[in-house]
This record gives sequence, structure tokens and C-alpha cells, in this order.
Amino acid sequence: MDISAIHNLFLKCNSVSIDTRKIESNSMFVAIKGDRFDANTFAKEALAKGAAYVVIDNQDFYIDERTIVVQDSLTTLQQLAQFHRKFLNLPIVALTGSNGKTTTKELIHVVLAQKYNTKATVGNLNNHIGVPLTLLSFTKETEIGIVEMGANHQKEIAFLCELATPNFGYITNFGKAHLEGFGGVEGVIKGKSEMYQYLENSKGLAFVNLEDAIQVEKTKNIERFSFGPEKGKANVVIHTEKADPFVRVSYNGLDVKSNLIGLYNANNLNAAITIGTYFKVEDTAIKAGLEGYVPENNRSQMITKDDKQIILDAYNANPSSMAVAIENFMQLEGSRKVMVLGDMFELGEESLYEHRAIVDSEVIKEEVFCFFVGEAFFKHQKEQANFKFFKSYDDFAAYCKAVALEGELFLIKGSRGMALERTLELL
Repeated sequence: MDISAIHNLFLKCNSVSIDTRKIESNSMFVAIKGDRFDANTFAKEALAKGAAYVVIDNQDFYIDERTIVVQDSLTTLQQLAQFHRKFLNLPIVALTGSNGKTTTKELIHVVLAQKYNTKATVGNLNNHIGVPLTLLSFTKETEIGIVEMGANHQKEIAFLCELATPNFGYITNFGKAHLEGFGGVEGVIKGKSEMYQYLENSKGLAFVNLEDAIQVEKTKNIERFSFGPEKGKANVVIHTEKADPFVRVSYNGLDVKSNLIGLYNANNLNAAITIGTYFKVEDTAIKAGLEGYVPENNRSQMITKDDKQIILDAYNANPSSMAVAIENFMQLEGSRKVMVLGDMFELGEESLYEHRAIVDSEVIKEEVFCFFVGEAFFKHQKEQANFKFFKSYDDFAAYCKAVALEGELFLIKGSRGMALERTLELL
């Protein structure tokens, strides 16, 4: 059965699924092999739970006429998504970057949704499986699609662009993320810039931060719509006011008071304002959308617990985001400030250097107490009155249960694998 025929069956379904635990009635189940399981074995269960069709790549699990047997289920999912995207032919905004992708995607979504029927990547489903699922969630009613793209190796963004064929693109920044896979910072720049290469080849448009020299240089041959603080240069003139702790920006005489913590979130707001402006969303609607957005899922959340104010930023961490989070925290007003910093993952050969750089950072003031948690930080432990090191989270938790954490303002920051949101239970 060719993709066109499979697509015709897909259009009769309400959704697509790769997980039998989330099967919806009248859905299409695509059986994708995992590292520890063969999803073909769940095809019968998917039909029993209400799936209209199942796509499998092992003939041994054929059930009846509702079974679609293909050469490779993952490839079929990707081809189906690509076909569906061309079938709908709607404008798509794609974004990638080292830091702030998901937050920026959410901000763009709330802004464009003020005027358009908009759909965006759910959560961080931004890889070779997540992007196809996002594209297949778009319908004839969708007026603008927003697709987040993540990568940790070269050629991944190029591949995802070929699937989604975006008309517009934005790169949040080029930072020290996934250094192991990309092969250093230059590799990160090259890998993320595959989006620019796609836009140049396809005559697309790039949204550009004029204060980022790399963005400016890499988009010189692409049509662009820009933002920055200088009149006469940027298409949208935006000024970052302050973060105390929530970020405020101003443009066109409007003051936007966000619920995002840290100046590093300013450009995420600025990008959403710029994209909203390009798509002719009213300024007051843009302001309403941004001010109504409240972050969740451990991303720069401000939490109050008893007499403590806690900045929970435990969704992910890399050297770039860790450095700006610490710098921002140091600028906040408050007495008895405490940081709980967890290991940063996927840094490869740069791991030792980058963790040592954080420990030796001159930005960290002596009056701020720091708990460093994880094996990478533990390797750089040193005698300093305001520092304490723990090889594992369990060691840190045991210490906190014996000695109450005293403080009024906390920053909790670490890579996802550290699961530092558990610290909330210790406060």
C-alpha cells in the first residue's frame, strides 16, 4: 500500500498513536520498534482498544483487513507526515536552538492563537518521531502550524526540515548544548544552521535577533524579519526593561509584564512579539497572550513554599543556560539565597572543563550558599565556606533530612536526568 492510500485511511481516523496506553477511539496505531520492545506485538491490543487501523512492519503480526503491513513503520510514519503536510499546505513556523526552544514555541503559540487556529508541538516532541506526530496533529482547520525541532547530531535539523518543509524559521541561540553529539560549539552552530540552509534553498523567511551576530551572519542570504533595540535597523523595535524577577519588555508604547523569570527569557518574548507582528496580530492581543502565559513542567517556575521563594528550572541544563541562570539569580534582590545545582549531561569531552568553570565562576558571590549535586560536579569539589558537594542526589537528600535547608530565595537548576524537582520535597 502506497503512502497516498495510507493517507486516505488516516484521514478517516481521529488521530495517530505510537503508544497503546494512549490509544483513542478511531485512531491509527503505528507500531515502532523501541530499544527494549517490539511494538508490533501490541497491534492486536491497539485494535481491541479502539484503533481503526494498525501499521506494522512484521507480517507475523497480521490480524485482519485493518492491518497495514509496511517495510518499516518509522519510515512510513515520517513519509505519512510529510505527505500530510503537503496535503494541508498550511504555513509552518519551525524553530530550533540550544536553549529556550520549548518556552519560545509556547510563547509563539499563545500569541498566534489570539488570531488564528494554531497548533504546535506538544511538550518537547521535537525529534524524528515527535515532529511527524506533530505534523499529523494538524488538520484542515489548522491555520498556522508551529514545529519545534531538537537535535544532538549533524544532519538532524536538515532531515526534520525536509519532513516539515517550513515556510518560516527561527533559531533561539547557539549555546553549549549536546556538545558530545555535535562535536563542540562550532558543531552546534553548523548543526542548528541547517535550518537556515533549508530556508535559503526553499526561499523561506527567517526571524532574526539582530543582537545575535551569528544569526545576522548566517541569514545574510535569506529574506528576514528582525527584532532589536535600534530604530531604523529592526523590523520590530523591542527594549528589555528588567527582570525583578519576572521579565518585562516594551515595544510600540506597550509594557509587557511576563510570568517568566530571568533576563535570558527576554529574547524568547521578543521572538514571539516579532512573529506575532509579522502575522498581523494586534499589539494588545500579543500583550494579552504573553502576559497570560504561565510556565510549567519545571521550566523557570516561581514557586512559593512556606516562607521560601523557589525558582525551579529543573527541566534541563547546559553550560550556557546554567551560566545565565546563575547570573540572573545573583542579580535578584533577597537575603539568604541558596542554589542547588545539578550535573549537566551530554557534554562529552567538555564535561570536566564546563563543570569546573561553573564551580570556579566569579559570578557566584560568597554570601550565596551553593549545593553542587552529581558526579561531574563532585570531581571538582573544593574547600569553600559557601560550597557543599554531593556525589549523588541520594547523598544530598540524606544531608537535607539531617540538616534543614535554610534560606529565603532558592534556585534549583540541573539536567533532566538529575530530576532536581525532588528537592521541593526537602524544603
